[in-house]
Amino acid sequence: MKIKLEDKLPDSEFFYLDQANEIKKTNTISLFKNQKAIILGVPGAFTKTCSAKHLPGFINNYENAKAKGITKIVCIAVNDPNVMKAWGQNQNVGDKIFMAGDPFCKFTKAIGAEVDKSEKGLGVRSNRYTMLVENRVVKKIEVEKETAICELSAAESFLNTI
Repeated sequence: MKIKLEDKLPDSEFFYLDQANEIKKTNTISLFKNQKAIILGVPGAFTKTCSAKHLPGFINNYENAKAKGITKIVCIAVNDPNVMKAWGQNQNVGDKIFMAGDPFCKFTKAIGAEVDKSEKGLGVRSNRYTMLVENRVVKKIEVEKETAICELSAAESFLNTI
């Protein structure tokens, strides 16, 4: 990944569906200004490891994250906002995790997290990572060597080290 500790998150747009199912845009400044946030970078909504471990781990450890001063958890995938909302509903994220689509891979490429999964029919996606960001500045990042693995980036492992 290109982004390193103490780097500021690049300006980028994300898409999401609001309560009325209207497509909305937000950006890194709006999402992360004055926040102590965790970003989950995942290869894709509804994929095996993302749905079985990465996202559910942060849902289940939400209170633990809040106790450590986390004010926001954002899940980012190279998917459209409709898919992200459906996945969030399927996983019962409620208000615990903001589900952000990066459908054009702009944020993912800007931080150097893109990975080509064309051989598996997925195209260019995000590597699996978890990042701690304070007021848009990266304070900790854990990147998996393979997208099918969720160990360093798992909620339990990550939260124990912050």
